[in-house]
Amino acid sequence: MSTVHDSVTFVGGGNMGAAIVAGLLRAGWSPEAITIVERSAERRAVLVDIYPGARVTDVLEGCSAGVIAVKPQDAAETCAALAVAGATRVLSIAAGIGLSTLQEAAGPTCHVVRAMPNTPALVGEGVAGIAGSSLCDASDMTWAESILGAVGTVVRVEEALLDAVTAVSGSGPAYLFLFAEALVAAGIEQGLSPEVADALVRQLLVGSGRLLQQSSFTPAELRAQVTSPNGVTAQAIATLEDSDFRALVAATVRSAVARSRELGR
Repeated sequence: MSTVHDSVTFVGGGNMGAAIVAGLLRAGWSPEAITIVERSAERRAVLVDIYPGARVTDVLEGCSAGVIAVKPQDAAETCAALAVAGATRVLSIAAGIGLSTLQEAAGPTCHVVRAMPNTPALVGEGVAGIAGSSLCDASDMTWAESILGAVGTVVRVEEALLDAVTAVSGSGPAYLFLFAEALVAAGIEQGLSPEVADALVRQLLVGSGRLLQQSSFTPAELRAQVTSPNGVTAQAIATLEDSDFRALVAATVRSAVARSRELGR
């Protein structure tokens, strides 16, 4: 729950930044404790309408803590500007910009945490990996968790593992959406109408995800519960296994990790 001492300035009012603001408001933060700095006048008008009471401006002024939600090429400059404005803590959700670059831009009086969130944060069901610079202490990490925890789950990792976080959960929604596309198409091929196939697949993913979230069983155990020996599901799983499905997933993640590292350089 927010107190009168809590305040945070978001630089960038795009979808992800706005989603985190919405999460903080749901968590009890006062709108008056939140400032959003956004260059686009059109976007500012939208933000004022969505978040009455929050301060929406195009000028970065005095602040105690900040969230960098701008394009990666603007992240270091924004980090420096936040430090000049008085921020002692900064959370960056800009992809690919390393802690050394951000911390150097911030200087010694501002502690920087880097995060990799994902798009389900837009509906409050995200997951993010976070890593702190060498200047960060436990309170800095707890603060960053309190920000991102408003839109989902947060895990702490070493910065070197943020590429793996990106490949698994950052890009992961796209893998599931591609699978959903393919499953809808397969249903249509078997005679279902597009509307019925779409409804089945959407709820399949929602329901299965909720079951996985709430169950104490592992994914492997849940799969086994659904897979009766010599049954329909067993035949389908065998087809996936024969097609080296697991190796394809592993190759997918490896390629994503490699690209994330490449972009980070």
